[in-house]
Amino acid sequence: MSNDTDPDAYKCYDKGLLLPLVNESTWSIGARATIYILGLLWSFMGVSIIADVFMCSIEVITSKVKRVKVANPKAPDGVEEVEVKLWNSTVANLTLMALGSSAPEILLSVIEIVGNNFYSGELGPSTIVGSAAFNLLCISGICIISIPKGKSSRIHLFKVFCLTAFFCIFAYVWLFLVLVVSSPHVVELWEAIVTLLCFPILVILAFLTDKNYCGKKKEPKDTEIALGVGGDIEGVFITTDNITRDGVANIYKDVGKHPDLTPEQVATLATIEAEKNTPHSRAWYRVGATRDLTGGQKLVPKYDPKMLQTYRQLKDGSSVSVGTIQSDVPIIEFAASSCAIYENEKRVRVSINRKGNLNPQVIFKYETLDGTAEAGSDYIAQRGTMVFDSGEVQKHLDIEIIDDNEWEEDEVFFVKLSLEPHSPAKLGKKNTMQITIINDDEPGTFDFTLASYLFKESVGDAHIPVVRSNGTDGKVELKWSTKDLSAVNGKDYIGGEGILIFEHGEREKTIDIPIVDDSECEKDESFKLELVEVSAGGKLGRIKSTVVTIVNDDEFNTILDRVVNITNINLDRIRIGNASWGQQFREAMNVNGGDVETATAVDYILHFLTFGWKVIFACCPPPNFLNSGGWICFLVALGMIGMLTAIIGDLASIFGCLIGLEDPITAITFVAVGTSLPDLFASRTAALNEKYADTAIGNVTGSNSVNVFLGLGLPWVIATIYWGSKGLPFEVKAGSLSFSVLIYGVCAVLCIGLLMLRRFVPALGKAELGGPTIPKYISAIFLVFLWFFYITMSSCQTKGYIKF
Repeated sequence: MSNDTDPDAYKCYDKGLLLPLVNESTWSIGARATIYILGLLWSFMGVSIIADVFMCSIEVITSKVKRVKVANPKAPDGVEEVEVKLWNSTVANLTLMALGSSAPEILLSVIEIVGNNFYSGELGPSTIVGSAAFNLLCISGICIISIPKGKSSRIHLFKVFCLTAFFCIFAYVWLFLVLVVSSPHVVELWEAIVTLLCFPILVILAFLTDKNYCGKKKEPKDTEIALGVGGDIEGVFITTDNITRDGVANIYKDVGKHPDLTPEQVATLATIEAEKNTPHSRAWYRVGATRDLTGGQKLVPKYDPKMLQTYRQLKDGSSVSVGTIQSDVPIIEFAASSCAIYENEKRVRVSINRKGNLNPQVIFKYETLDGTAEAGSDYIAQRGTMVFDSGEVQKHLDIEIIDDNEWEEDEVFFVKLSLEPHSPAKLGKKNTMQITIINDDEPGTFDFTLASYLFKESVGDAHIPVVRSNGTDGKVELKWSTKDLSAVNGKDYIGGEGILIFEHGEREKTIDIPIVDDSECEKDESFKLELVEVSAGGKLGRIKSTVVTIVNDDEFNTILDRVVNITNINLDRIRIGNASWGQQFREAMNVNGGDVETATAVDYILHFLTFGWKVIFACCPPPNFLNSGGWICFLVALGMIGMLTAIIGDLASIFGCLIGLEDPITAITFVAVGTSLPDLFASRTAALNEKYADTAIGNVTGSNSVNVFLGLGLPWVIATIYWGSKGLPFEVKAGSLSFSVLIYGVCAVLCIGLLMLRRFVPALGKAELGGPTIPKYISAIFLVFLWFFYITMSSCQTKGYIKF
C-alpha cells in the first residue's frame, strides 16, 4: 500500500497473508467482493484437483502388496500363492486417507498460525469444526437417501466405527475442555501435546479393534482357513493387475448371444464388472468424484444405460436356466412358420406373438403375398397395421379363403410382417408365414425334416423343425424326448421330455432345446431327439428321430481374446497412479483425459474452467516416479496443497470482511463446504456401489477426529513451544470456537444416536443407510436440519445475538 492511501477507505487490505497482490484501494467494494468470491470458487476447484493427485499417491502407497503362500485344500499342492495388501485398511483410513481428505483444513490451520506470527487465528479452527459438521451431518444424510428403494447398507467394521464415533465426539469435548475449563483462553504445552498424541492413540486402538485383539476371537471358517482370512495375514486378497480370461468368458457367456453387442461393448461391460467387483478405498472414490466435478478422466468408463440394462436382463435370465434369456427389446413373430386350411372353411386365423420386453407399445404391419394361390381368386388380400399394447403378448389375424367349388391342387400364399425403421421392436425368425389351402381333412403325419442337425455351442437355443403333412385337421399333441449320446443332458444341453402342440391348421413348428455354452474347448458332442407318440389319430412319419450335434465355436476363442485385450486396455487407462509424466500432461490438456467420444457439454465446461489448474498440477511428479512407491508425489502434492490453501485462506478472509462476515462464519460456511464437496460426492458414489457403508460414512467419524488431533494439535504444539521459549502463554480466544464446538457436539451425539437406532430398530431398516422410504427421508431431513441449526446458532453467537 502506498503512503498516500487512506487505510479507512482501503477496506480489508490487512486480512491476508499473501493477498492482495496489488493496490485495490481505488476498486469498489462490490467489484472486489465479486473478484474474491470467484477466485475463492476457482481455488476450490484447484485444491480439489491437487487433492486428486495427492489421493492418487496415497492410493499407490496403500495398495502395496506382497505375495504369500496360504493353505488351500482346493489348490493342486494344497498351497496357494496370493497377493495381500501391506497396509491395514483401518490404519490407512485413519492416517493417509484421512490426511488426504482433510489436508486443506489441516494445512489451513497450520499456515494461519505460522503466518500470523504464531498468534491464534479464527479461520483455521472454525473451518475444521465446520467441515466436521458438514461431513457428519450432510454427508450422512445424503448417503442415507442415496440407497435405491428396497435396499440397505450396513457398516461392516462396526466395532471400529463405534471407536471412531466415540473419538469423533471426544475430540470436540476435549477441545471444549481445553478452551473453557482446563485453562480458559490459553492452551498449555501439555494440552497441545495430549491433543496431538490422541492421533496415534486413536490409530493404535482402531488397529487393535479391527484385529479383534481386545475381544473374543471367532473360529475361522474352513473357507477362511483355506484363504488365510482371519489368520495372521494382513489385509485382504486382491485381484491381479489384469482381468482373467475366465472372468471375461463368464461375462461373454451372458451377453455373447445378444446380436447387438459388439466386442468393444462387451469389453466395456467387463471393465464395469471388474471395477464393481473390486473393493475400493475412500481415496478411489474421492479421486473419481473430483474428476467428475472437473471434467477429468473417469475412473469408470461411460456407457449406454440401455446396454447395461440389456446385460442385467441377460445375466438375470441366464442365472435361471440356459435358454431362458429375455431380450431387452420386443420381438414380433408368428406363432408358427406355416399352417394349412381347408378351402371350405373359408377363413384362416394366424397368431402373432410378442416376446422379450413387454413394456413398450409396438406398432407393426402385415401384408399377404401371392404364391401358387392368387389374391382375388383363392383368398382375399390383406394389408394393414396392428398394435401390441403394453403387456399384450398375442394378436390374431383372420384371412378370408375363397371356396370356388372346383378341384385344385394344394396352393400356397404368404403373410409377411414388417416394422417401421425407428420401431423399438425387432422381427423374430418367423416373420413370414406360409399358408397352404388344401382339400384334406386328415390330422396329418409328423416327422423331422432332416435326420441330423448341426448347431454351434454359442447358438443359445437349437430350433429343430417338425413338419405336418397329409392333413392339418384338428389339434394334435406330439410327445418328444431326448437321449444322451456323447452330449450329457444338463451339462451340454437342457433336454428331457416335452409336448409340442399343433393347433388346427398349423403345419410347421419347432422343438427348442437350450444349448449350454460353457466356453470351453471340447470335441463335438451329440444327442438324439425322438418323436415318441402322437395324439388324435395323427401318424409319425419316416424321420421320427434325429441326431443333434453340438460343435465347438471356432470363432469364440478369437473373439474372447480380443475382448480380453480391449478390457485390459480399458482397465490400464483408468487405473489410478499408472500414468507417466507425459501422460499426465496429455490427460490434463484434454477433456475427459482424452476420451472425447464420451465427453458431454458439462465435461467441456468444467474442463475449460479448470484447465489452468490441471496443467499447473500436472507438473507434480507422477506416483510411480523413480519407483518411489508414491512418496515423492505425496510430498510434492502436499506442498502444493499448502501453497494453494494459504491463498484460499486469504481469499476467504478478505471476501468475508468485504461483505461483513466474520472469519468464523466464513469458515463454517464457504470454506468448510467448498473443501468438503468432493467428499460428499465420493461418499454418495461409495454408498451406491459398495456392499458395506464403511467407505461411505464409516470413515467420516475417523476423519473428523483426525482433523482435531492433527489440524489443531500440530499447530498448537508449534505455537506453545514458540511462546514458551519467550516465557509467554499461547492465547486462544474461546468465544466463537468454543460455542461452535458445543453446538457441534450436541448435533454429533444426535447424529450418532440416530445411526445406532437405524442399525438396530427393524422399523428403520436395521441398517445405517437406505431401508424403508419414509424413515430414511425423515432421517436425512433431520440430519440436514441439524447442520442448518449448527450454522444458524454459530453465526448468531458470532454476530453477538447469542451471549456465551
